[in-house]
Amino acid sequence: MDGQGTGTRQLMPVAEASGYRGWLSFVSPTKITASLGAASNGAVNDRRLFAVLPFSMILGLVLYVALPGEPAILHFAIGSVAVTGLVIAAFATNSMAVLRLAAQIAALWLGFVLLPLHAVVFGTQMLAVPAYGTYAATIDEVLSSDDEGIRVVVSGLEPLEDARAVPIRRARVLLQTEPQVQIGDIVKGRMRLAPVPGPILPGAFDGQFHAYFAGIGAYGSAIAPVAIIEEGSEDAIARRVQSLRRVIADRIDLALTEDSAAIGKAMTMGDQSAISDETREVMAAAGLAHVYSISGLHLSIVAGGIFWLVRLVLACLPFAVAWPNKQIAAVAGLSTAFAYLMLAGGLDNVPAFRSTLMLALIFGAVLAGRRALTMRNVAIAAIVIILIDPASVFRASFQLSFAAVVALIGVYELPQGRPNSGSGVSRLIRFISATAWTSFVAGAATLLFSAYHFQQTSPLGVLGNVLALPFVSLIMGFGSLAIVAMPFALDGPMLHLMGWNIDRMVDVSVLVAGWSASLTGNPILEGWTLLFGLVALAWFAFFEGRWRFAGPALLVPVVLLWGFSPRPDILIADTTQAVAVRNGADLALMSGKTGSFAVDVWSRYYQTEIGSAHPEARCDSLGCILRTDDYSVAVVRNAAAFAEDCGGFNLIVARVRAPANCNAEAQIIGPQDLAEGGVQWLKWNGEAGRFDIRPAIETLSRPWRVVPR
Repeated sequence: MDGQGTGTRQLMPVAEASGYRGWLSFVSPTKITASLGAASNGAVNDRRLFAVLPFSMILGLVLYVALPGEPAILHFAIGSVAVTGLVIAAFATNSMAVLRLAAQIAALWLGFVLLPLHAVVFGTQMLAVPAYGTYAATIDEVLSSDDEGIRVVVSGLEPLEDARAVPIRRARVLLQTEPQVQIGDIVKGRMRLAPVPGPILPGAFDGQFHAYFAGIGAYGSAIAPVAIIEEGSEDAIARRVQSLRRVIADRIDLALTEDSAAIGKAMTMGDQSAISDETREVMAAAGLAHVYSISGLHLSIVAGGIFWLVRLVLACLPFAVAWPNKQIAAVAGLSTAFAYLMLAGGLDNVPAFRSTLMLALIFGAVLAGRRALTMRNVAIAAIVIILIDPASVFRASFQLSFAAVVALIGVYELPQGRPNSGSGVSRLIRFISATAWTSFVAGAATLLFSAYHFQQTSPLGVLGNVLALPFVSLIMGFGSLAIVAMPFALDGPMLHLMGWNIDRMVDVSVLVAGWSASLTGNPILEGWTLLFGLVALAWFAFFEGRWRFAGPALLVPVVLLWGFSPRPDILIADTTQAVAVRNGADLALMSGKTGSFAVDVWSRYYQTEIGSAHPEARCDSLGCILRTDDYSVAVVRNAAAFAEDCGGFNLIVARVRAPANCNAEAQIIGPQDLAEGGVQWLKWNGEAGRFDIRPAIETLSRPWRVVPR
């Protein structure tokens, strides 16, 4: 027995060692390097580097925005000459490897200079001091219209009477509900113009940045009904499209009510202004927030439906047998896509424009007899969009749609099994499986970007999309039929059917959001995770086969281990008295009131109710003080409080200028810091015995920043 036992004990390590060595040989660095090199060479030979060009352009855009100051014109000139020389030299070497590298460097430099070039054409001086008075202006865009008023973009602001001139190109203004203005109208009225606000938190949406590159230098409102002093030309296409949009909106409001009408208008013409916050939150929790934003899903249903319908009709006509039916259907689908784009707001609706461009490439490939769904077409669409609107790269809509399309096309390029024919039940099962798989792929690709921008994940989003997609398809189908039937006053039944399906879609959202209530998290990610996500996406687009999944797979542990941003101990608003301090796991106000814009945004961002009064705060007419086990804070409203508060506090938040002899050991955030840096984010550093401070605005030396006066 002992001998057998000993023999067994001796044999087992040998077998285990042999298996271990076999496993090591399979995953040895040499084999991995060889396999990766072969995959890389194969991708290069298949000209996959073209798919990396938009990523190089995006990297150039990111490098420009990340600069601490604006480069001089001389720097741009030197860089342009150097890159041009590099490209010429690459052609002279007659080496494909050098030429490929030069192409990527040229794309990166093009991205770097794109925003300054757009600033020359579309940029504007930013309003620094509020203005009030009577102005005349031309209506450039009508963004939305609801009970709160009509949101428009105006240009050519001309001061009248007692108003002062404002050196801005355009402004976004909220007009009263009457009169109903249209594109091209010249209006006159008393307006209050204010500087465009900056980001409400470090890394949050930067309204100044996006307004600047849209030529919008101020936000404002009309304090009385404006007068139309000259109407625009009735022949203008934009004016006719707006009139059509208004007619459709009125018909939808007449047939549907509340959120059904709001979602109906959003899905048919891109106006999301009337959707309630409650509905937005529920649909986001269910992974269906993308449904009411016109994008590839909607355009594919409408344009693809027309493509299928035209082919079906032509196939049923005996005399059309010899016709190029597929090409005719592609032209019909493409025309429908462009018509839908115009109805959805034209080029100003960037997500719809991106999707239309992608469909144009797909239908163009059909017309040319080429393969439609390729990574090359995705790259072409991305390059065109970046050239037209480079600032859109920094918006969530671009990042989400770009990531989803790259992922879906990449999965589509993988070897596919031959579809099995079968009964209607088996086809239904395959359709549901395909829908679930598509939703899963798109959801996985956009998870990082949605978590960063919206601080919310949708763990049951795949289920929500599978359950809601039939209703979404019917909504788009009945909505399209309703628009076609409106000239004949036969749209009522179609709109009611569309509304019924909208209600069912919302019911699905409520159901799925309820199931995932205890599963949803509130991840706060660092900004660098987006850059790493871009690299992983570029890896996925470049490689073919299974190696393309290595980049995204490596990204997951990196983000989970190091990508989460700490939550603040203190938040200080720049334009209000709000100072929120950590109270256990939540935040509570040491100063200020709930309901302000900053406090509401903080509450949504961190998904926590901010208490109206911190239990440890003590306030009087001069200010407030608060002491915790780690730190102490004083908020000074009146200069008389400095005599007492300048000593014994780790942090002093002063709304008035602090005296020069104030406590040198205390960290002081004064009015100048708030005016220049905006909202202040603070985290207590126990080892250093002081706060780590992050302002929402890190530098004022960029053209889109509002410099305080």
